[in-house]
Amino acid sequence: MIIMAPAPLTGVRACVFDAYGTLFDFASAARRCGDLQPDEMAKLTALWRDKQLQYTWLRAAQQRHADFWQITGDALDFALDTLGFDRPGLRDRLMALYLTLDAYPEVASTLERLKRAGMRTAILSNGTPDMLAAAVKGASLEGLLDAVLSVEEVHTFKPDPRVYQLAVDRLGLPASAIAFQSANAWDAHAASAFGMRVVWCNRLSQRRERLPGDPDRAISSLAELPALVGAP
Repeated sequence: MIIMAPAPLTGVRACVFDAYGTLFDFASAARRCGDLQPDEMAKLTALWRDKQLQYTWLRAAQQRHADFWQITGDALDFALDTLGFDRPGLRDRLMALYLTLDAYPEVASTLERLKRAGMRTAILSNGTPDMLAAAVKGASLEGLLDAVLSVEEVHTFKPDPRVYQLAVDRLGLPASAIAFQSANAWDAHAASAFGMRVVWCNRLSQRRERLPGDPDRAISSLAELPALVGAP
């Protein structure tokens, strides 16, 4: 059986990336913390991330904004309390590690290929400017990004359309000329519904969501992206 490569997306002039889970591995904070056993790492990472996202959606729905750093801490407090992880200094270590999450292995080379092809690149994230600056610097990606955009400019969270509009406004391009990449399916669907071209980086082989919008392509690693947007 011959497996055909997905058809390239045409007309893309910029690639915009979600940060957490797409460029940066949020599981690396717990993984790099020596206080935790492997099973504890997995449980903590899953609950921390689930609660972090829930708090963004709930605060946005209530119009009671708090920045992503506070929400990340609140979600961690919930997870530690629920799992009974009462260890001196653990919270502080995990929060510090969250500022310098590991980038996924293919991220730097993918961005380099896009830049060589003349593609503009940016991050569009729930993270605060300080959080994103720390993550970008820690992964040595500073020279590979044209913009790092935070929801703090509009004081709400994804999937509010005002967040995706930030990329349109900053890059000066129509939504249809922007390829948005996210590992979060709900984020990918929302960007598609907004009007962007969307590549869902489905790292965990998840089932598709039943939500407005429909990603144009699905990949398992960002290493597949350059070929999809005409970057050799």
